[in-house]
Amino acid sequence: MKRTAGLFELFLTMLKIGLFTFGGGYAMIALLENTLVVRKKWIEREEFLDVVAIAESTPGPIAINAATYIGYQRKGVLGSVVSTLGVCLPSLVIIFVLSLFLDTFLTWRPVEYAFRGIRVCVVYLILSIGFKMLKKMKKNPFSVSIFASVTVCLVLFSIFAVRFSSVLYILICGAIGVSAYFLLRMREKKEGRQ
Repeated sequence: MKRTAGLFELFLTMLKIGLFTFGGGYAMIALLENTLVVRKKWIEREEFLDVVAIAESTPGPIAINAATYIGYQRKGVLGSVVSTLGVCLPSLVIIFVLSLFLDTFLTWRPVEYAFRGIRVCVVYLILSIGFKMLKKMKKNPFSVSIFASVTVCLVLFSIFAVRFSSVLYILICGAIGVSAYFLLRMREKKEGRQ
Protein backbone atom coordinates (compact mmCIF):
# COMPACT_ATOMS: atom_id res chain seq x y z
CA MET A 1 0.00 0.00 0.00
CA LYS A 2 2.86 2.39 0.83
CA ARG A 3 4.44 1.79 -2.61
CA THR A 4 1.17 2.69 -4.39
CA ALA A 5 0.84 5.89 -2.34
CA GLY A 6 4.45 6.77 -3.26
CA LEU A 7 3.77 6.11 -6.94
CA PHE A 8 0.63 8.24 -6.83
CA GLU A 9 2.53 11.11 -5.17
CA LEU A 10 5.26 10.77 -7.80
CA PHE A 11 2.68 10.85 -10.60
CA LEU A 12 0.87 13.90 -9.16
CA THR A 13 4.12 15.79 -8.59
CA MET A 14 5.29 15.23 -12.16
CA LEU A 15 1.79 15.95 -13.51
CA LYS A 16 1.86 19.37 -11.81
CA ILE A 17 5.33 20.06 -13.23
CA GLY A 18 4.15 19.07 -16.71
CA LEU A 19 0.96 21.10 -16.37
CA PHE A 20 2.38 24.36 -15.06
CA THR A 21 5.52 24.81 -17.13
CA PHE A 22 5.63 26.42 -20.53
CA GLY A 23 8.52 26.74 -22.92
CA GLY A 24 10.01 23.27 -22.89
CA GLY A 25 12.68 21.61 -20.81
CA TYR A 26 14.84 24.59 -19.88
CA ALA A 27 11.85 26.48 -18.53
CA MET A 28 10.95 23.39 -16.48
CA ILE A 29 14.31 23.35 -14.71
CA ALA A 30 13.32 26.11 -12.27
CA LEU A 31 10.10 24.34 -11.33
CA LEU A 32 11.87 20.96 -11.13
CA GLU A 33 14.45 22.43 -8.75
CA ASN A 34 11.86 24.15 -6.60
CA THR A 35 9.69 21.04 -6.38
CA LEU A 36 12.31 18.29 -6.09
CA VAL A 37 15.01 20.05 -4.06
CA VAL A 38 13.26 22.74 -2.02
CA ARG A 39 9.74 21.47 -1.37
CA LYS A 40 9.88 17.66 -1.59
CA LYS A 41 13.58 17.35 -0.63
CA TRP A 42 13.85 14.21 -2.79
CA ILE A 43 17.38 15.15 -3.92
CA GLU A 44 20.14 17.53 -2.86
CA ARG A 45 21.12 20.61 -4.90
CA GLU A 46 24.42 19.08 -5.98
CA GLU A 47 22.65 15.96 -7.22
CA PHE A 48 20.09 18.13 -9.01
CA LEU A 49 22.90 19.81 -10.99
CA ASP A 50 24.14 16.33 -11.93
CA VAL A 51 20.60 15.31 -12.97
CA VAL A 52 20.34 18.38 -15.21
CA ALA A 53 23.74 17.63 -16.76
CA ILE A 54 22.81 13.98 -17.40
CA ALA A 55 19.32 14.84 -18.65
CA GLU A 56 20.78 17.44 -21.01
CA SER A 57 23.43 15.14 -22.41
CA THR A 58 21.13 12.19 -23.12
CA PRO A 59 18.67 12.01 -26.01
CA GLY A 60 15.21 13.40 -25.37
CA PRO A 61 13.70 16.40 -23.61
CA ILE A 62 15.40 17.44 -20.39
CA ALA A 63 12.23 17.38 -18.25
CA ILE A 64 11.32 13.86 -19.37
CA ASN A 65 14.84 12.58 -18.74
CA ALA A 66 14.90 14.22 -15.30
CA ALA A 67 11.45 12.84 -14.43
CA THR A 68 12.53 9.36 -15.52
CA TYR A 69 15.66 9.57 -13.37
CA ILE A 70 13.81 10.83 -10.29
CA GLY A 71 11.10 8.20 -10.72
CA TYR A 72 13.66 5.44 -11.02
CA GLN A 73 15.56 6.71 -8.00
CA ARG A 74 12.40 6.86 -5.87
CA LYS A 75 10.49 3.73 -6.97
CA GLY A 76 12.52 1.80 -9.52
CA VAL A 77 11.36 1.01 -13.05
CA LEU A 78 7.67 1.45 -12.22
CA GLY A 79 8.46 4.85 -10.69
CA SER A 80 10.28 5.95 -13.83
CA VAL A 81 7.30 4.94 -15.98
CA VAL A 82 4.83 6.74 -13.69
CA SER A 83 7.00 9.90 -13.50
CA THR A 84 7.52 10.03 -17.25
CA LEU A 85 3.80 9.54 -17.88
CA GLY A 86 2.97 12.25 -15.33
CA VAL A 87 5.25 14.86 -16.89
CA CYS A 88 4.17 14.02 -20.47
CA LEU A 89 0.42 13.68 -20.00
CA PRO A 90 -0.49 17.40 -19.74
CA SER A 91 1.40 18.23 -22.95
CA LEU A 92 -0.19 15.34 -24.82
CA VAL A 93 -3.70 16.31 -23.75
CA ILE A 94 -3.19 20.03 -24.43
CA ILE A 95 -1.62 19.42 -27.85
CA PHE A 96 -4.41 17.02 -28.80
CA VAL A 97 -7.14 19.49 -27.80
CA LEU A 98 -5.34 22.38 -29.52
CA SER A 99 -4.92 20.36 -32.71
CA LEU A 100 -8.70 20.02 -32.95
CA PHE A 101 -9.12 23.80 -33.02
CA LEU A 102 -5.64 24.91 -34.08
CA ASP A 103 -6.49 27.23 -36.98
CA THR A 104 -9.22 29.04 -35.09
CA PHE A 105 -7.20 29.07 -31.88
CA LEU A 106 -4.04 30.63 -33.35
CA THR A 107 -5.89 33.43 -35.14
CA TRP A 108 -7.60 34.56 -31.92
CA ARG A 109 -5.88 37.82 -30.84
CA PRO A 110 -5.88 37.18 -27.06
CA VAL A 111 -4.10 33.86 -27.64
CA GLU A 112 -1.46 35.55 -29.80
CA TYR A 113 -0.76 38.11 -27.06
CA ALA A 114 -0.79 35.41 -24.38
CA PHE A 115 1.94 33.54 -26.26
CA ARG A 116 4.00 36.75 -26.55
CA GLY A 117 3.80 37.17 -22.78
CA ILE A 118 4.67 33.52 -22.17
CA ARG A 119 7.77 33.85 -24.39
CA VAL A 120 9.10 36.67 -22.22
CA CYS A 121 8.47 34.64 -19.08
CA VAL A 122 10.22 31.59 -20.56
CA VAL A 123 13.34 33.65 -21.36
CA TYR A 124 13.37 34.89 -17.77
CA LEU A 125 13.00 31.34 -16.40
CA ILE A 126 15.86 30.04 -18.53
CA LEU A 127 18.17 32.93 -17.54
CA SER A 128 17.17 32.60 -13.89
CA ILE A 129 17.98 28.90 -13.65
CA GLY A 130 21.16 29.43 -15.65
CA PHE A 131 22.41 32.02 -13.16
CA LYS A 132 21.38 29.82 -10.21
CA MET A 133 23.29 26.86 -11.63
CA LEU A 134 26.30 29.09 -12.35
CA LYS A 135 26.33 30.34 -8.74
CA LYS A 136 26.15 26.77 -7.38
CA MET A 137 28.79 25.40 -9.75
CA LYS A 138 32.06 24.39 -8.10
CA LYS A 139 34.45 27.19 -8.97
CA ASN A 140 37.72 25.40 -9.64
CA PRO A 141 40.14 26.25 -12.48
CA PHE A 142 38.84 23.40 -14.64
CA SER A 143 35.12 24.28 -14.47
CA VAL A 144 35.79 28.02 -14.81
CA SER A 145 37.99 27.48 -17.89
CA ILE A 146 35.37 25.20 -19.52
CA PHE A 147 32.64 27.76 -18.80
CA ALA A 148 34.74 30.65 -20.14
CA SER A 149 35.72 28.71 -23.28
CA VAL A 150 32.13 27.75 -24.09
CA THR A 151 30.91 31.30 -23.45
CA VAL A 152 33.59 32.79 -25.74
CA CYS A 153 32.77 30.22 -28.45
CA LEU A 154 29.04 30.94 -28.18
CA VAL A 155 29.56 34.68 -28.48
CA LEU A 156 32.07 34.46 -31.34
CA PHE A 157 30.03 31.90 -33.27
CA SER A 158 26.94 34.09 -32.86
CA ILE A 159 28.77 37.22 -34.02
CA PHE A 160 30.26 35.50 -37.07
CA ALA A 161 27.10 33.48 -37.81
CA VAL A 162 28.88 30.14 -37.52
CA ARG A 163 26.46 27.25 -37.12
CA PHE A 164 27.59 24.97 -34.29
CA SER A 165 25.27 22.48 -32.64
CA SER A 166 24.76 22.70 -28.88
CA VAL A 167 25.04 18.90 -28.85
CA LEU A 168 28.66 19.27 -29.99
CA TYR A 169 29.36 21.64 -27.08
CA ILE A 170 28.04 18.99 -24.69
CA LEU A 171 29.99 16.15 -26.33
CA ILE A 172 33.25 18.13 -26.48
CA CYS A 173 32.97 19.31 -22.85
CA GLY A 174 32.06 15.77 -21.75
CA ALA A 175 35.10 14.37 -23.57
CA ILE A 176 37.33 17.03 -21.98
CA GLY A 177 35.92 16.16 -18.54
CA VAL A 178 36.51 12.42 -19.03
CA SER A 179 40.04 13.09 -20.33
CA ALA A 180 40.80 15.31 -17.33
CA TYR A 181 39.54 12.56 -14.99
CA PHE A 182 41.77 9.92 -16.57
CA LEU A 183 44.80 12.25 -16.59
CA LEU A 184 44.25 12.97 -12.90
CA ARG A 185 43.94 9.24 -12.11
CA MET A 186 47.16 8.47 -14.04
CA ARG A 187 48.96 11.24 -12.18
CA GLU A 188 47.73 9.93 -8.82
CA LYS A 189 48.91 6.39 -9.68
CA LYS A 190 52.29 7.72 -10.79
CA GLU A 191 52.71 9.68 -7.54
CA GLY A 192 51.57 6.62 -5.54
CA ARG A 193 54.37 4.52 -7.02
CA GLN A 194 57.06 7.01 -6.01
